[in-house]
Amino acid sequence: MKNDNIEIRWHGRGGQGAITAAKIVAKAMFASGYTGVAMVPTFGTERRGAPVFTSLKVSREKIYDLSPSKRPDIVVVLDHLLLEEEDITQGLKQGGLVIINSPLAVRGYGFNGSRVAVADVTDLSVKAGLPQGMVNSGIIGSFARAAGLVELDALLKTIKDEFIGRRPGENACAAQLCFENTIMGGL
Repeated sequence: MKNDNIEIRWHGRGGQGAITAAKIVAKAMFASGYTGVAMVPTFGTERRGAPVFTSLKVSREKIYDLSPSKRPDIVVVLDHLLLEEEDITQGLKQGGLVIINSPLAVRGYGFNGSRVAVADVTDLSVKAGLPQGMVNSGIIGSFARAAGLVELDALLKTIKDEFIGRRPGENACAAQLCFENTIMGGL
């Protein structure tokens, strides 16, 4: 994947922290030299448990397009059941990457011409000491492993800064465990 202009779309459910995860990745990527970073959250009638998404665009140069991503390079899925509810991979570029929080094996997923990365982020986050359903830090670890765009250490530092006073160690541990347990497949 080219590192000059990358579009990432994050899909989750209200309350899972998709927007927070995108914000943490944005901060870490900016600190890592991506001087063009634009997060485009989509707000509407979101409520706890309802499908939500946000777009993150990163570039080595300034970004002028602040619209939601329609042709993402990467789609991050915080709840694998969303794949049954809507076409969240719509517009994914050929050869793109889908990162999924799922207890299912990577071979259970096939997206025509795309790479797939899977980790049971829900289970691993609980093992790290987080409450059931808190998956945003864990999915960041899977993102780091699968996308290879930003160093895990930069993400762990940003996670600890973001969650200061709210289980920073457990959140960082969830990201580390998911990084170590993300399985790649596809194409």
